[in-house]
Amino acid sequence: MSPRVVVVGSANMDLVGLAEKLPRPGETVLGDDFVMTPGGKGANQAIAAARAGGATTFLGAIGSDSFGVTLSSRLASTGVDTSQVRTSYGSSGVAVIMVDRAGENSILVSPGANRTFLDLTDDERARVAEADVLLCQQEIPMGTVAAALAAARESGTRTILNAAPARELPPGLLDQVDLLVVNETEAQTITGGPAADLAALLALVPRVVLTLSGDGSRYADRDGRDVHVPAFSVEVVDTTAAGDAFCGALAVAWAEGRELLDAVRWANAAGAAAVRKIGASNALPSRAEIEAIFAG
Repeated sequence: MSPRVVVVGSANMDLVGLAEKLPRPGETVLGDDFVMTPGGKGANQAIAAARAGGATTFLGAIGSDSFGVTLSSRLASTGVDTSQVRTSYGSSGVAVIMVDRAGENSILVSPGANRTFLDLTDDERARVAEADVLLCQQEIPMGTVAAALAAARESGTRTILNAAPARELPPGLLDQVDLLVVNETEAQTITGGPAADLAALLALVPRVVLTLSGDGSRYADRDGRDVHVPAFSVEVVDTTAAGDAFCGALAVAWAEGRELLDAVRWANAAGAAAVRKIGASNALPSRAEIEAIFAG
């Protein structure tokens, strides 16, 4: 039986422009190419989990526009259960993404329908209760994130919070989190310190993964482990989907029962597979692609 993963989060249409360099404030840069593709952290992580082998349900909101139709179709075509996705009258979420030739990116998100995803219905709570792992991010109202985490805690579903984008967290939210995934900026936002402080984070949650971009990641827990997990060496084309590929694969690996350090290594392989392609959801790797890098 496939591991059951529920992803609660955002869905956006990604408008991706590629150029030699990212524009500075007030500067216009001539681009190389343009791609329009479904994305959003929640939808991306749901697709990543499904492609990594998880029986994945996405809980979120799309607009009544043509972007919403495309978003729903992309999720469903990759095997994600969209039966609980809400449709809100108006525009879907949109992300404007600029990518330079080194693979670095700059992103502006307009939430659209994601703003209307408030609280959870009884059916949505039931889906959370049935899951092995719940995966949340922070592109939707934080009250909904808190509701999902609380529902998971009540039912014994393990929880992962990818605290991206960096935001102030409601009091008590981290009490419901079993595993926190952050980059250095997000870690600093949570602790209020000048640098990523794993000890400070472990005072708030029992397990932490600190993602380090091209340097891989660090896994730490309250049992005293603090391990650097190196990145896999691949040619980088676009880093846009790397974090979402990592989180989706991590959720699947943990739901499968892998020991967490091994799960982080496998998730690193997923992130490495994703950066070899341009775009967001279309760059998310299959299980076979992850395994090829993990084994090699």
